[in-house]
Amino acid sequence: MTGAARLAPGPPPARAWEASDPYAAALRSGRGPLFLRRTDGWLLPLDVERWCARADAVDREVLDRCEGAVLDVGCGPGRLVAELAARGRTVLGIDVSEAAVDRTVRTGGHSLRRSVFEPLPGEGRWDTVLLMDGNVGIGGDPRALLARVAALLAPGGLLIAETAPVEVDERSHVQVVDVTDGHAPSGTPFPWARIGTRALLRRAGAAGWLGAGQWTSGERRFVALRSSGRPASSSAEPPNSTAVISSQRARKPPADNAATDR
Repeated sequence: MTGAARLAPGPPPARAWEASDPYAAALRSGRGPLFLRRTDGWLLPLDVERWCARADAVDREVLDRCEGAVLDVGCGPGRLVAELAARGRTVLGIDVSEAAVDRTVRTGGHSLRRSVFEPLPGEGRWDTVLLMDGNVGIGGDPRALLARVAALLAPGGLLIAETAPVEVDERSHVQVVDVTDGHAPSGTPFPWARIGTRALLRRAGAAGWLGAGQWTSGERRFVALRSSGRPASSSAEPPNSTAVISSQRARKPPADNAATDR
């Protein structure tokens, strides 16, 4: 990716999730129901129970593909951060929700209350960035998010994104709602995107990313992309034990302590 693209401004830091009481309440209780509601009334269910549980088999398959130091963008209650930490990996989660950060820390992971569009530790040195659970929609502009992730990754670093289960490429404004509580959604609508595998690959290719794999597991869809800068030496296949050990000796985040830089 060109230097100009890496420095292109993204959306302003978003704090919409932190203003959502239904979201915080759901994370603290570990259960829904919870939805994203578009301004036209359409509801997208959020899988709170799965997010608040331990990493499942599909999650672990994704984590097996991670390389080196991992940044989980929009980590939510931290199941993936906790699983990687338990494996002895260098990992940091970021989320704009205080409830999400608190729960991640309680489960044994490091997390910062930060937007992906704000300054972050280790910029340009992360080996893998995760955009799971629909987080490729953060900011409502996948092109801007891809540019920001490229700036966070080391040259040739790996992005693993979970795409929509259907082929879609849409932008909208949404609010977080609990349809059972009888209250209007809190906070102002914020931009969100839903993007399927084909659309993401098309946009990523136009931005200079290299395809590193796509797969479906447990009815969930994933794409792996390699940022430009070095040859795509792997296809994001799950590494063997030797590769896992060597990847942990790879580049680390900067000296600023991810656990205390809050």
